[in-house]
Amino acid sequence: MTELTELQCEACRADAPRVSDEDAKEMLGTLEGWAMVDDEGILQLQRVYSFKNFKEAWAFSNNVAQLAEDEGHHPAILLEWGRCTVTWWTHKIKGLHKNDFICAAKTDALTLP
Repeated sequence: MTELTELQCEACRADAPRVSDEDAKEMLGTLEGWAMVDDEGILQLQRVYSFKNFKEAWAFSNNVAQLAEDEGHHPAILLEWGRCTVTWWTHKIKGLHKNDFICAAKTDALTLP
């Protein structure tokens, strides 16, 4: 499989297929620290990142926001003191698309300024 960080998100339509359970498990296996969570019947990818303080978590959340703009795909970002929770899913299909796994991998690749 091509490294997820080397891929680009593709435009997603409301009728785009969700990833299969098998593909989701395979891609999730390449991501460290991520979990698939069910939020009211919608599967999502989620990871909690820990930091020394609020300022580092804030800087990271800004980097995630820039990644989202660059990819044209937007997660939920919860910023707290010393923590940033990032949740990816595809709103249009109310579930997981390959784009979510690509963005999760790219989130892991972010570095603090």
